[in-house]
Amino acid sequence: MLYRTRSFCFSFVTVISLALALPSAAAHQVQKHQTEVSAPTDSTHALIASRLDALLTDTLLQRTQLGLMVYDLTSGRVVYTHNHRQTMRPASNQKVVTAIAALDVLGCDYKYTTGVYVTGSVEDGVLRGDICVKAAFDPLLDTDDVRQLARAFAQAGIKRVEGNLLCDKTMKDTDKYGLGWCWDDDNSVLDPALVNGCPGLAVALQKALRSEGVVLEGKVKSAALPAGARLVAVCEHGIDQILNPTMKRSDNLFAETLFYHVAAKRGKAYAGRKEAVSHIEKLIRKAGLSPERYRIADGSGLSLYNYLSPELLVSLLRYAYRHKSIYQHLLPSMPIAGVDGTLSKRMHDTSAANNVKAKTGTVTGVSTLSGYATAPNGHILCFSIMNQGLGRSSEGRNFQDRVCVALTRP
Repeated sequence: MLYRTRSFCFSFVTVISLALALPSAAAHQVQKHQTEVSAPTDSTHALIASRLDALLTDTLLQRTQLGLMVYDLTSGRVVYTHNHRQTMRPASNQKVVTAIAALDVLGCDYKYTTGVYVTGSVEDGVLRGDICVKAAFDPLLDTDDVRQLARAFAQAGIKRVEGNLLCDKTMKDTDKYGLGWCWDDDNSVLDPALVNGCPGLAVALQKALRSEGVVLEGKVKSAALPAGARLVAVCEHGIDQILNPTMKRSDNLFAETLFYHVAAKRGKAYAGRKEAVSHIEKLIRKAGLSPERYRIADGSGLSLYNYLSPELLVSLLRYAYRHKSIYQHLLPSMPIAGVDGTLSKRMHDTSAANNVKAKTGTVTGVSTLSGYATAPNGHILCFSIMNQGLGRSSEGRNFQDRVCVALTRP
């Protein structure tokens, strides 16, 4: 299954003289079976509520915790809540927060841009200065892309570089792993100088230059982009290309790159978690909730320290829906029940198949699902289901699938 679409935007500044011009959920609610249910706007709401009431008698909930919220986006009404303000570990539903924040803060046309620059001057095919690559923490950058970047030097007639190859990694902090990550997880290294998803961009560029016949006499070093450095070539990947693997296959590295690009929005060198959380807290306030209720530790949901609630996730899904440009980019990135991504094997031959579009989440003891669905009356719903204290994650997934059928079955 192909999750990565490529759009390599490659350009170089031509060398002429080689001075290189080169809500509120305040709707009336009543208590029923320890569950808060809003007054239904029509028979569909009542039908959904009765089905969910029945599901809450499952013996699973006698020994585990559940947070649940369903909101009708079409009518603007709360359909159902149960422990919706309880904070729980979101697992990869954290990626819902990260994705919406990225689209909101960075914009839907945002691009990851890896740039190659030079200092000094060029005479008779010799660059009397340094090459500098500005790393963009781009998980899609691969050896073919690096080879294209190197080719710009050969096409400009450069045969030898007297200076060094500098790698600027200032777009994020120096932390290699996320806050609260477990030592025995299969963690990616959070180094902004990625190639093929692993650290090593500068060395890969050195090899690519050599293969293009460009000799580097100096060394490979880490350093900030020198003042006055001139752009030679760029490689770009759009935000949709990052969102797709983040959401469809729940790729943790891709999610963390979004988190750190949000952090770097203000242009501060070595931006990190603090800056990213500041932006996300502003988003939470715009969605109508108080960020002090929650804990944001990373962008992927690997951390033990993340704590969200169904109310927060639903509020952010509502925010995305109200801002159509965000929704138009978020929705296609979400797994589709019975069709693709992490929902490809779930809810086959049910009313939820090809109807529910939602982000899954799984860590030990936790299973979550949040997203969008179409109700039997044609209304668009958003929902969040958070199961915690599970002995087996399959128990949570099975319960969530039954909830989705309850939301969509005629």
